[in-house]
Amino acid sequence: MESKSIAYGVAHRLEQLILEGDYKPGQKIPSERQLTGRLGVSRTLIREALKELHGRGIINTHHGKGSFVSEIVPVVPNESALMHLFHDHSRTLYDLMEVREQMEGHAAELAAERGTDKDFYQITKAFDAMTEADALKNAHLDHEFHRAIANASHNAVLIHVLNSLKTMTLQSVEAAVNNLSHREQFKTQMDKHHRQIYTAIISRKPHWAKQAATAHVRHVRQSLQYIEQAEHGIIRN
Repeated sequence: MESKSIAYGVAHRLEQLILEGDYKPGQKIPSERQLTGRLGVSRTLIREALKELHGRGIINTHHGKGSFVSEIVPVVPNESALMHLFHDHSRTLYDLMEVREQMEGHAAELAAERGTDKDFYQITKAFDAMTEADALKNAHLDHEFHRAIANASHNAVLIHVLNSLKTMTLQSVEAAVNNLSHREQFKTQMDKHHRQIYTAIISRKPHWAKQAATAHVRHVRQSLQYIEQAEHGIIRN
């Protein structure tokens, strides 16, 4: 009974690490040996704790591959009604970007407040990869930059909600890249915003980070709306 109680305590500690952002959606949980070293308990207790988390749906365990953090807020499936609306009506794209404006602004603010050296390394790595890539081919890298910022927020609900929208968000970034990156005026402004976001976060200036991230998404949304109106449509994949 006592070992069972200790195992519950270990499970609770692992949940805390997930909530704190140490282990993110879809990320592999360290091995039993590594967890034993980190938490200072036996492999037997680690095994019981993992079994408990699996039972609660917090992790998924695959034989021969290990345990992974669950998508606690499920990713919006491609066949869902929302995805059909998103693909068929640009209004839904702009609705998504209004949501992104608020959530990513807050994520940048929290990243500047809470980000660790490890988080800042990941953000810097993503920023460098994005800025060095061909502007017309870097939608995925642009998306990874924003995801690295969200992960640095250390707000589990925010991370999981944004992760649930990752397919739609990536496609909104692709729309921005396809319609704006070859137009110098828009590309220059997007590059400026990205650098402002990065600099504010790394410099630990939450207010400026939030302001820059919010302005960036708003600029992209308004630019796409302008082009759609002027040219009677935008490029959508």
